[in-house]
Amino acid sequence: MNITILGKDLKATEAIKDYVEKKVERLEKYFGDNFDIALTIRTERNEQIAEMSLKASGESLRAVTAHNDLYASIDKDIDILEGQVRKMKTKRERSNKDDTIKNLTVDVPTVEIENEIIKTIYYDLKPITPEDAILKLQEKQGDRFITFINSETNKVNVLFKLKDNKNYGIVEPDV
Repeated sequence: MNITILGKDLKATEAIKDYVEKKVERLEKYFGDNFDIALTIRTERNEQIAEMSLKASGESLRAVTAHNDLYASIDKDIDILEGQVRKMKTKRERSNKDDTIKNLTVDVPTVEIENEIIKTIYYDLKPITPEDAILKLQEKQGDRFITFINSETNKVNVLFKLKDNKNYGIVEPDV
């Protein structure tokens, strides 16, 4: 297990290193010692951001969280990575089953998942004008909205296509 910690605008202290090593031990049950962790810590405004990447068995997983407390961000990253590892492991196990088992039908009651985050999309959040946001949204035909930092107001905005597919709306915080 190799752990690399990089601090941007924030110093990686021994306490942080020890804490990360202790928390990363949770992932050893999945990979043994055959994985690498890269942690980047930084501060934006009043939030501590921890960005953790895991590489193991040809797989690459990533988690990014922001919190007022750096240790809470690290904990959340570990939780996210562990969930991604379990999901990856389950997918592999399902694909490795025999063909006879795949054809077997069993009546199992289905449980519908509700109120859970089931998909995460990562994107760059750069300051741009609303006009530039319209151009970016037009480039992506399948997207209905785009999140951006308004360079004129320095606030996070959401630009969305209206139902007529000709005009746009913008959501801006009132604060």
